[in-house]
Amino acid sequence: MQSKGDILDVTVLEPRQKHPTIFGRFNELDIGQSFIIHNDHDPRPLYFQMEAALPGAFRWEYEQQGPEVFRVRITRTGDGLLDAGGGCCS
Repeated sequence: MQSKGDILDVTVLEPRQKHPTIFGRFNELDIGQSFIIHNDHDPRPLYFQMEAALPGAFRWEYEQQGPEVFRVRITRTGDGLLDAGGGCCS
């Protein structure tokens, strides 16, 4: 399985930019590619937002699950794009 192998540190982004940035990065992946998001809290709401938009099109794997650092590998497993124009958080 091919991986982009990069880490997206969302702790340095403004909250309103986090989900659109992650969605944009996801949209760039080919099937089988992945990236890791690095965050300071559990990004579980992001999982639910992605699952609602693209059910079954990605795999979500925690590589580190708190309490202060969360690292999640997101792998594209299917087709479709996420709307990178907006997010749920402000």
